Amino acid sequence: MTDNIENTSPSDAQEKIGVYVCHCGTNIAGVVDVVQVANWAAQSLKHRGVVIAREYKFMCSSPGQDLIEKDIKELGLNRVIVAACSPHLHEKTFRTACANAGLNPYLCEMVSIREQVSWVHTDKVAATEKAKAAISGGVERVRHHVPLQPIIVPINPATLIVGGGIAGIQSALEIADAGFHVYLVEREPSIGGHMAQFDKTFPTLDCSACILTPKMNSVGTHPNITLLTWSEVEKVDGYVGNFSVTVRKKARKVDEELCTGCGICQEKCPKKVIDNVFEAGLGYRKAIYTPSPQSVPNRPVIDVPNCTYYEKGTCKACDIFCAPKAIRFDQEDQILTLNVGNIILATGYELFDARRIPNYGYGRLPNVFTSLEIERLTNAAGPTNGNVVMRDGKTTPKTVGIIHCVGSRDKNYNNYCSVICCMQSLKFAHLVHERTGAQVYNFYIDIRAAFKDYDEFYQRVLDEGTMFVRGKVAEVTDVPRNENERGKLIIQVEDTLVGKQRRIPVDMVILSAGLEPRKDSKEVAKTFGISCSVNGWFIEKHPKLDPIATMTEGIFIAGCAQGPKDIPASVAQGAAAAARVLGRIEQKEMALEPVRASVIEEKCSGCRICNGLCPFNAITFHEDRMVTEINPALCQGCGTCVAACPAGAITGTGFSNDQIMAQIEGLLMMNIEPEAVTA
Repeated sequence: MTDNIENTSPSDAQEKIGVYVCHCGTNIAGVVDVVQVANWAAQSLKHRGVVIAREYKFMCSSPGQDLIEKDIKELGLNRVIVAACSPHLHEKTFRTACANAGLNPYLCEMVSIREQVSWVHTDKVAATEKAKAAISGGVERVRHHVPLQPIIVPINPATLIVGGGIAGIQSALEIADAGFHVYLVEREPSIGGHMAQFDKTFPTLDCSACILTPKMNSVGTHPNITLLTWSEVEKVDGYVGNFSVTVRKKARKVDEELCTGCGICQEKCPKKVIDNVFEAGLGYRKAIYTPSPQSVPNRPVIDVPNCTYYEKGTCKACDIFCAPKAIRFDQEDQILTLNVGNIILATGYELFDARRIPNYGYGRLPNVFTSLEIERLTNAAGPTNGNVVMRDGKTTPKTVGIIHCVGSRDKNYNNYCSVICCMQSLKFAHLVHERTGAQVYNFYIDIRAAFKDYDEFYQRVLDEGTMFVRGKVAEVTDVPRNENERGKLIIQVEDTLVGKQRRIPVDMVILSAGLEPRKDSKEVAKTFGISCSVNGWFIEKHPKLDPIATMTEGIFIAGCAQGPKDIPASVAQGAAAAARVLGRIEQKEMALEPVRASVIEEKCSGCRICNGLCPFNAITFHEDRMVTEINPALCQGCGTCVAACPAGAITGTGFSNDQIMAQIEGLLMMNIEPEAVTA
C-alpha cells in the first residue's frame, strides 16, 4: 500500500474528498496501474477537493475499511470515492464504513473500475487512462451529493404466497410454523403442483405422494395458513410492508364449509371427461371432481363447460345425492382483498409441448409418450394402476427408447438445460425395466448427474443393463427399411461415440420434455411489478448473491418460477425465501433506499406520459389537481420517468441533472488542467 500526497489546503474548502483505489488482488491491478491512478488523483484532482488518495490490495477487507474510517475522522473528509468493483457488490460495505465514522453514507460514491475497466480491456495504458477518467467523473459527481436519510416503512406480518407446488408449500409452512399468517393462493383445485403427479423421485426413488402428502395436509390444517385454491391474483397495489392484493376466488359451485369430501357426488355424476391436466390425457374424471384422492382441500369443483346441468339444464345428480346439500349451482366468483407485507412467487413451470418437434412423432405416432404421461403410467394411482403399457392399454413394450433434452439444449427451441431431464430419464429407465423387463435405450447429449447421489444412481441404471447412445436423435419414424423394423418405431440417431448413423427399432418412445416458463409468466410479472428474462423466467436481484429477491422490494421468487431446478433445490429455495420474509417480519420495519424520483408539482403539466412507463407501478395521477405523484416506497429509482418527462418536472434523488452533467464533464476530463491530463 502506498500513501499518496495529502493536500491539507484544497482550493475548494467546502469539499474534502478522499479517493480510495482497490487492487482487488489482480482483478484490477493486473490491467490497471493502480499506484499511478492513485498518485494522479492526489495531484490532478486536488483543486476539485481531493485531500487524500490511497490504494490498497483489498479495500473491502476490514483493514481497507479501517483506512476510510480513520481518514474521515482524522482528516474531516466529507465525501468519499471508492474505485473498485460494481456498486452491486460492495456499495453497502463502504457506505457502512462511512456511517461508522460519522459520515452520511450517501456521501460515498463507488466507481466501477473492475467490471467497466479492467475486465473489459487488455491494453494496460488505455485501461489506466480510463480508470483516471472514471474517478474524475466520480469526484465531480460526489461534489453534488447531499446527505440523505433512508425511508422507513412498517412491515405487515402477513405474507402472500402464489403457487401451491412444493416450493410454495415449503415457504408457507416455514412462515406459518414461525407464528405468522400466510395466504397461499393456487389456481388449481388442489395444492401439490407437478410433484403430486409423480410416482417416484430421483435419486432415492421415494414415493412422491408419501413425502408430499403430509406437507399438503399440514398446509390444509395449519391455523396460520389461509388456503385459497381455485383462485388467481388479479391486482397488486402498494409497496413492501403494505401490499394490497386483489384475488379472484373462482366459484367451485360447492359450499366448502358444508362439503365433507365424501366423494358421493363424483361417484354418481354420469358425465366422464378426459383429464388433460392431472392425468395428462391418459385417464378420465367426472364433471365434478377433485384432481386426485390426495387433493388438499378434499373438496370437489364443478367443471362448468362440461357439466350436463349447465349444458342442458338437467341432471343435478350431484345435488340429489349430496347429503349435506353442499352443491351451489348459483355460486359466483368472490373478490377478496388481502393486506400483506411480503409476497413470494412460486408459480412453477410448464412442460415443453413435444408436438412442436414434429420429427419426434408425438401426437402422430401412437406409442410416443411424454415424460408426464409416463409419470402417470408408472404411478400406482394412475390410469393403468402402475402398469407400463402401450396406447392400446394392454400390450407391454419389450424395447423402449428414452430421448433426452426434448426442447432443451436446442437452439431451435430452448437453448438452456432443463436440469431434471437426465435424472428423470434415468429414473424412467429404472422404472420401465423394473415393471416390464424391457430393454431400455437412453439417447443423450451429455449425462448431467452433478448432485448428491445422482452419479451413483446413474451407475445403478448402467448396472441394470440400460443401453446408452450418445447423440442427438434426428427422427422417430414408423417407416421400416427391413423386416426387423416392421411394426416398430425406429429411432434415427448419430452415435457420436462410434461415429456412425444408427437406426434402433423399439416398441415405445419416451420424450423427456424440458421445462418452460408458464405461458402467462410475463403477465404475472407485470402484475407484481417484476421482470422476466428473455426466456420468460422471473429475474432475480442477482443470479449468484441474491437469487431469491427481485428488483421490487418485498417480492421474492422460489422454485421453478426462477428457472429450471429439481425438487431438493425447489424446497431449499422455498425455505430460503421464507427465511428472508421472516427476517423482515421480525424487524417490524424496513429502511428503503432514499434514491427515488419525485415530482416538482409546479412544473408538472399533467400530460401523463410518465404514468404508463413506470415498471414498478409507483406513479399515481390526481385528476382533481391534474398532477402526477410518485409513491417513494414503490419507486426503485430506475429513472425511466425522469428521462421521459418533457417538462423536466421529475427529478431523481441521487441522479439529478447537476450530478449527471458534472459526472459527464469529469469523464471527459473537462475539470482537469491541460498539462495534468497528459501527466
